[in-house]
Amino acid sequence: MQVKHLLLIAILALTAACSSKEVVDENLSEVELYQQAQNDLDNNSYTSATAKLKALESRYPFGRYADQAQLELIYANYKNAEPEAAKSAAERFIRLHPQHPNVDYAYYLKGLTSFDQDVGLLARFLPLDMTKRDPGAARDSYNEFAQLTSRFPNSRYSPDAKQRMIYLRNLLASYEIHVADYYLTRQAYVAAANRGRYVVENFQETPSVGDGLAVMTEAYQRLHLDDLAATSLETLKLNYPDHPSLVDGQFTPRVGEVDNRSWLSKATLGLIESRPPLPPGETRANQDVQRQFQDAKEAIPNELKPKDENGDVIEEPEAENPSGDRSWFSYMTFGLFD
Repeated sequence: MQVKHLLLIAILALTAACSSKEVVDENLSEVELYQQAQNDLDNNSYTSATAKLKALESRYPFGRYADQAQLELIYANYKNAEPEAAKSAAERFIRLHPQHPNVDYAYYLKGLTSFDQDVGLLARFLPLDMTKRDPGAARDSYNEFAQLTSRFPNSRYSPDAKQRMIYLRNLLASYEIHVADYYLTRQAYVAAANRGRYVVENFQETPSVGDGLAVMTEAYQRLHLDDLAATSLETLKLNYPDHPSLVDGQFTPRVGEVDNRSWLSKATLGLIESRPPLPPGETRANQDVQRQFQDAKEAIPNELKPKDENGDVIEEPEAENPSGDRSWFSYMTFGLFD
């Protein structure tokens, strides 16, 4: 059934794209244009209604239906799946008529257009997770509904806008948690902790606050910041004792330890290591600096090196292999000839 719907929508879209633009009769009066536009809206002929409303506005800019035509044009563009045109028409109406008795309707349609902008054809018929998609339109919709509810608290559209704002706030918080989980998998623990804290501080009373505390706990544990991890964990236990990350009162990480070995090392069961794993607190940059220092020290001529009483060069004792590096021969012989 979903495939049939998609095919039908594709056929209608191609038909609309291939059809020529409607030519509006130039002899129609203002009343006739408005009545025909209303008939098109009632019949869901939004493309035709848009053409007649634009003609009405351009031919009779100071007529009795000019303001109403601008409002109807916002609605026609919204229903015709033209979000940019709808928002542009709404912004134009708000700019030209800030004191109009129906300007709250323009604010509401502007927010509603952004609200539905993320819901494309695939999202309507396929089970897509909206919390994992770019929240740009959702954030715009939330801000636009917030303008409506703050400027027109007694508007008849405010109750619906407030309900949509609750949904959008939950969606934005869930998106932040998905980003934090991604950072955990990439071992970007500082960024993950910041995302979790952002959710806790800015999205109170959303279901994602518990997830934000769990992310903070795990990230701080990975960073060995025991005090911060303990504080986050205690807050999680106190406010969300049934959170999935708490098993019998013990914290269970959401993301397991990541194996940083190369594919060659994994395929050869560690016999061939391209580069050894870094010890705690060590970085590749530090290793490169140490290697450059060692090369420069070895390049010093013997006459410049420190000498003992007999004039012999004082050789520094070689440190035992601190990093545990083994040669390929040692790996191939399983350490028998080390």
